[in-house]
Amino acid sequence: MDAGAWSVVGARRELDAAGIAPALRPAYLRSRALNAEHGRTYFLATRLLPPHRRPAVHALYGFARWVDDIVDDLGPDSPALRAERLDELEHLLRLALKEGGSEHPVLAALADTVERHAIDPGLFGDFLASMRMDLAVTDYPTRADLERYVHGSAAVIGLQLLPVLGTVGAPARARAAASALGVAFQLTNFLRDVGEDLDRGRVYLPADELAVFGVDRQRLAWCRRRGRADGPVRRALADQVARTRAHYRTAEPGIALLAPDSRPCVRTAAVLYGEILDHVVGSGYDVFARRVAVPVSRRLAVAARAAGVVLLSRALRSGSGSRG
Repeated sequence: MDAGAWSVVGARRELDAAGIAPALRPAYLRSRALNAEHGRTYFLATRLLPPHRRPAVHALYGFARWVDDIVDDLGPDSPALRAERLDELEHLLRLALKEGGSEHPVLAALADTVERHAIDPGLFGDFLASMRMDLAVTDYPTRADLERYVHGSAAVIGLQLLPVLGTVGAPARARAAASALGVAFQLTNFLRDVGEDLDRGRVYLPADELAVFGVDRQRLAWCRRRGRADGPVRRALADQVARTRAHYRTAEPGIALLAPDSRPCVRTAAVLYGEILDHVVGSGYDVFARRVAVPVSRRLAVAARAAGVVLLSRALRSGSGSRG
């Protein structure tokens, strides 16, 4: 059986396990395809979840990807036209959540996921509010300014996923950790994508923190043009890496508050995203000429090790059950 056939079998298994109605299956499959195409590390980690949890994760990712594509569209649409598209999408989203369905496949899967897992609909409004900022805001003068953005762009993603992943600990602690991990992932993306974001006219690094090292937007743009960082920029980025690692440390204890069968997925995502920072540092902060990435071989090795833990855990539970 080839890879494509295995993918079809795997998708069907997930939908069966989650009890997805036949009419909604094409919608979920569309979101799954978006995750597989664009998610890379995220999709790989999702494979470590038990099948019944995966469709909802795909649905949440599919919606976020749709919005990202509108905001980051480098085509001829002006920011005003992209804002209109976001307004239209939000209107359709509200209808989908109110009516429990939609003709658009991504919204149909999302509405079903929100209802199944009792996800707070307000989280999607917060997400869209931050996405609108990308159409008008190009700089963040302070960390507080950036935190307002990443609440909606990243923290709420962790909060959306939490009911899908399940928890066993104190809900408030689990929510705080989920928010912190979402922010850690987002800040990692900002460091990896400094050059690409400059091309879009954006800088997601607090200006006052950069200024401590004598760095401003103009200096970053100069580094983009020359294809490498200079000394002050490397020192400024090192400071941002340290601040981002602090978010991972805050989030790490929260993994133990997740349902046991969700922990390998989240731990793997945290390890691999954290290693992006290692590669940023190891490259000499070479984020201006290329996109730093964890090698595919390393991603597969980490996922395989986690998959081994998952299989062993399932075997032990099965054996315990048979002796009972």
